[in-house]
Formats: sequence, structure tokens, C-alpha cells
Amino acid sequence: MMAVNRYRIKTLADQGNRSAKLVLNLLSSPDRLLGTILFGNNVANIAASTLATVVGLRLFGDVGLAYAPMILVFVVLIFAEVAPKTLAAVNPERIAYPAAWVLAGLQILLSPFVWSVKIFSNGLLNLLGVHVTAQTNALNSEELRAAVYESSEKIDVSHQEMLLRILEMEKVTVEDVMIPRADMEAIDLEDDWDDIVEQLATSHHTRVPVFQGSMDNMIGIAHIRKMFYLTHMAEFNRETMLSMIREPYFIPENTSVTHALTNLQEQRRRFGIVVDEYGDIKGLVTLEMILEEVVGDFTTVVPGMDDDITGEPDGSFLVRGSTYLRDINRQLDWQLPTDTVKTVNGLITEYLEDIPVASTCFKLGDYTVEIVQTRDTSVHVARLKRLNTTILAGEE
Repeated sequence: MMAVNRYRIKTLADQGNRSAKLVLNLLSSPDRLLGTILFGNNVANIAASTLATVVGLRLFGDVGLAYAPMILVFVVLIFAEVAPKTLAAVNPERIAYPAAWVLAGLQILLSPFVWSVKIFSNGLLNLLGVHVTAQTNALNSEELRAAVYESSEKIDVSHQEMLLRILEMEKVTVEDVMIPRADMEAIDLEDDWDDIVEQLATSHHTRVPVFQGSMDNMIGIAHIRKMFYLTHMAEFNRETMLSMIREPYFIPENTSVTHALTNLQEQRRRFGIVVDEYGDIKGLVTLEMILEEVVGDFTTVVPGMDDDITGEPDGSFLVRGSTYLRDINRQLDWQLPTDTVKTVNGLITEYLEDIPVASTCFKLGDYTVEIVQTRDTSVHVARLKRLNTTILAGEE
């Protein structure tokens, strides 16, 4: 009864299994269930002990008083304790279903005795400062993660990965998945009108942020398809564009992706502008980016954009400085540190504590890092390689 999988039992009970319903009902009051089981168990053991003593005394006299308890202990341990309880633990459902009907009847028959025992035992526990309350079977995130791992043989690998990603989403913030400010494609209203039209015509996105002068002065979001519909109607100009710009939706950088997803759904938005504690623009996060945290990459690669991680023949990888360390760890099964920094550029600058210079090489734990190309004050391309720690240890 105590070893059954309660979640499986509940599923069967919801499907109409009467035995499963009875097991759940008995387990809902464990003190009553244990009282019934232990009452019958102790009555049987005491009765057996008394009977063994009487039989031993009559058959063997005083000598029987010495041997009867020893024989009884062996018989009870083998046939009434170890063997049957091991069998029940190995096949809990098979034993629990028929046993539940017997225990339910005994619970009704012995209810006065069980009730009195329950009152006295709970009273004693209260005197000792232990208050008996109903126990919940809810699993926390770590226990649920362990349950997913243990169910690996019954769950498809892709489904298992999705479940684990969902459990990890609460620890992931929008800052971990956003497009950084430097990589954002946005329209400046102070640009020449022909340049704005050209930018709209060549954009590979459906929606583009619009700002005026500085990106921190965010005006809103432009829906390119709607605007180009007006272009074909010869009704598109700066005024109509301004009238069609939707107010931006801002998301604090430390917001978890689960809360961001909920908020985007409530606001019926496809993406939000990420801001820091001072209100400055840090980047943007889209609904697709959040969903990719669960199902993996599925969006189409924008033409003209190079892959963030490119393998080399020598086993190293060329990565862009803006590549997130989480993405590298996930794709390559590495363990680059992500506690204080998010990107390759951040990892390098934090280690060097200086503006990076091309051709600089250094060792970071089990990895070698080489700065291949810099741009302004940041790393544009770096080469990362994982050291073969097994070979190095053997050479030493």
C-alpha cells in the first residue's frame, strides 16, 4: 500500500478503476490505514506467541518454553514478514488492489479500536511537540526532474529534453535569450525617408523596432507587411507610418522567460524590448526565442547571417563574440561558466579585465580561447577548443 506509485494510481482512478479508487481512499488517511494494519498485525503476532507457548508447554514441558519463541520468531520473520512484504514491495499494485478490499472491510470492522488507538497515539505525539497533519504528494522541481530522468525508458528522448527544458525555464531570464542591442535591427525616424523605405524593403523581419535619434528613445514597433500593403496603394508616407506604429512593450532584463511568456500572451505581443534597471535598452526578446527554449531551434535562419558556432578540422570552434555561453554549452555539451557573464565577449573581457586584442590566447579551465577578430571594443570572432583532459593527465 505504501510502495504504490500514487500518480499512476490516481491516473487509473480517474479512468474509473474501482480498486485504484479504493487504494487512494485508504491512502488519504494513512493514520487510519496504519492503525488498521498494525492492530491486526499485533493481534496476530501476540496470539501466535501465546499459542506457541501453550503448545510448547504441553508437548515438551518446561523445555518447550525455551524453544517455542525461537521457532516462532523464525517462522514469523520468514512467512509473515520478510517474504510477503518483499513480494508486496516488488509488485505493489498487484498486491495492493485485492488487499485494499480486505483492509477497507477491516477498517470498518475495527473502527472503534482504531479510533481509540489514533486518539491516544496522536495525543502522545502532540505532547512531544509533533503535530499530525495531512501529507501532500506534490513534487518540487528537483524531484520532478529526477522523475523525468527515471522515466527515460518510457519517454521519448526528444520529449524528455523538452520536459527538462521546461523545468529549467524558471532559472532562465530574458537577458539569457535576448538579441543584444548591438545586433538589433531597428529604424531611426531621423534617417532620410528613402533610406527608411529601403530598410523596410530589405528587412527579413515582420516587425521592426522604431526609435528616434537614440535607440533609448524607443517609439514603437512597425509591422512591415501592413506598411507595404499601403505602399502598393500609394498611400505610404512618414505620417501613415507613424500612425501605424504600435507602442512598444518593455520587459525588465531579470524577468524569467516563463513570466515573459505569460506576459506576452496576455498582452498579445510577439516580442518585447528588454530594458535594464535604469530603463536603457538592452535588446529584444521574441516569442519564438522563448519557445525555442522548450522545443529547440526551429526558426528560419536570416539570409546573410553566419552561423554563431562553426566547427574546424582541428576540433576547435569559431564563435561570434555575441554568442551566448548557454547555447555553446547546450550544442557542444561543454561547461563554460555562465554565473556572471552571458556571452563569449563577456567571458573574455571578464578574464582579461581589459579591452581584448586580436591574436591573444589564454587557457580557461579545460578550454583554450583565441581572439581571432575584434571590432571596436569587443570580440567579434573567437576560437574555442576543449582540451583533452584524459590525454593531458596521461602525459603528466
